[in-house]
Amino acid sequence: MWDQVTEALIGADVGATTTLELVDAARGRLRAAGGTSSADVRGALTTEIRDRLMRAGSASFELGPAPSVILFVGVNGTGKTTTIAKLAFRLRADGRTLALAAADTFRAAAVEQLRIWGDELGVAVIAQRPGADPGAVAFDAVAAAESRGLDAVLVDTAGRLQNKQQLMDELAKIRRVIAKRLPDQPRHVLLVLDATTGQNGLVQAEAFSREVGVTGIVLTKLDGTAKGGVAIAAADRLGVPVLFAGVGEEIDALAPFDPDAYVEWLFAG
Repeated sequence: MWDQVTEALIGADVGATTTLELVDAARGRLRAAGGTSSADVRGALTTEIRDRLMRAGSASFELGPAPSVILFVGVNGTGKTTTIAKLAFRLRADGRTLALAAADTFRAAAVEQLRIWGDELGVAVIAQRPGADPGAVAFDAVAAAESRGLDAVLVDTAGRLQNKQQLMDELAKIRRVIAKRLPDQPRHVLLVLDATTGQNGLVQAEAFSREVGVTGIVLTKLDGTAKGGVAIAAADRLGVPVLFAGVGEEIDALAPFDPDAYVEWLFAG
């Protein structure tokens, strides 16, 4: 049974190191409890994973004093812009007022994509010309949110590989610009992590956390076959919670992350 659950975790992209740590800890739980059945093995491992996810931090997502700034980061293709639209939809449904900041000024279609979402949601989009300084866009968006009395501003950023130091430095600059305008902001720095990424996702998480201080993870593309086990390793290593899970392409397909439901699904099938 231990071999089976080990294979299941590695197959779910939890990673060899984290898998061995989880299995060793679960074995300790089982010895202490005196359990011997397959159900006991599964129960001990489930409890260990859930507890690690919970120890990483509260899975609740709250806005602070207005305007709260939410900065989205991640590599190319993780679904940052779509995730921003989904979170904006949730916040609007809760009666929050907000703006979107198009600080991805390098990808030609990024600003237009965000404007389309803004029009659909009835949310203002703060943007500049293509190639503009992303920090200036973020600064303008925060200033606009202040002057308009908005609850939050969601800042899109260009996707970047974690090993491109110049681009990572630029991301750190965006954060500093926001903090210069509003001390104690951004309220949240959300790393958008693709569930299909595998163990490279852990490398991404560690790099982005070093540069901009990630405070939470959004796990996307969980509507396919990927189990997104890298989120367990990332949350455990960084000590930050997984806050949301993207479970489809629809605008309402962003759910608060539920550790219990996730662990149950991790071992399903």
